[in-house]
Amino acid sequence: MRPSGPNSLPNATPWRSIAALWLAFAFINASQIVGGMRAVGMHHAWARLFLVVLASWIVWPLATPLILRLGRRFPPTNWHSPRVWAAHFAACLAVATLYCVWTAGLQFVLQPWGSDAQVTKFWQTAFYVFYGEFHIFLILYAAILAIDFTFESARRLAQRETEAARLNEQLSRAQFDALRRQLEPHFLFNTLNAIAGLIREQRNDDAVSMIAGLSDLLRRVLDGSSRQEVPLDEEIEFLTTYLDIQKTRFGNQLQIQVDVPREILAARVPGLILQPMVENAIEHGIRKRAAGGQLRVGATRNNGRLTLSVYNDGPQLPEDWQQQSTGIGLANVRARLKSLYGDSCSLDIHNHDHGVEVLLAVPYKAAES
Repeated sequence: MRPSGPNSLPNATPWRSIAALWLAFAFINASQIVGGMRAVGMHHAWARLFLVVLASWIVWPLATPLILRLGRRFPPTNWHSPRVWAAHFAACLAVATLYCVWTAGLQFVLQPWGSDAQVTKFWQTAFYVFYGEFHIFLILYAAILAIDFTFESARRLAQRETEAARLNEQLSRAQFDALRRQLEPHFLFNTLNAIAGLIREQRNDDAVSMIAGLSDLLRRVLDGSSRQEVPLDEEIEFLTTYLDIQKTRFGNQLQIQVDVPREILAARVPGLILQPMVENAIEHGIRKRAAGGQLRVGATRNNGRLTLSVYNDGPQLPEDWQQQSTGIGLANVRARLKSLYGDSCSLDIHNHDHGVEVLLAVPYKAAES
């Protein structure tokens, strides 16, 4: 890749487009001049006049790359610098002079005005062209710089936006990895405490079963540790493994119902997102009831959004529960959602039907095949 700088232009400069634009401009100008003169009844060598006007513009597409290069070296944004003004005025003067000499030569050789207006004085003709059209040369030169500045600004803006998006993605991934490292020990320690409780209660078979389930759970965590999103069916399968551990811990005191329609199982969700929601429902809801309780996990799709719900019929939340809450489970969920989806997601916790329900909504995205 060529370096970019004051003496080089980006590879993306559309030279063919520049040539095509100048050719179209020259064709329109020649047609306008010839058509206008014929309309008022003038008599000239129309084919030669058309060719002369058309060919005279060849100077500008050839000079445009040099003008663009000079514009990069002396940016017009530095308008307060006399050096910039001098450089561009000298360049415009040089292009105008070359145009006038070239045009005078074409008229001298092809004689487009007919026998009644022979071009016999080369330098005088060049001066007349310069005198009559220099203001147009200034406008054209300034237009080239302005158009190039506009396109260059748009290119740099797009480049900055692309770079910002890349950095945001890297930041999101770093935040996600940090949050996962915080979350995984959290449920690991809770599960180990539960195993210790089973051992103290002499429920050794249950403890062994829970250890086997924990081993499977950790294997799944490690297998998916590099993915920010997973298919919903994979997340449900992971949650089922976790619920099996909890079922071993609570026995018949924990009633579980999972209701997820088959047609949305391919939706993409944040990995390990349901587990802390379910753990929160068990620890702060069902566990506080002596008789245990019911846990319901569901998912629905509506208006381009996927909503995950976790309900438990344990004690309802007090009015000031948000001020009293100090756990990391749902705080972690909020942080991960913010990292992945920004403002296009929501997490709502409210009392509902003699219990507490958590609703998590994210944009619906089908899993990549």
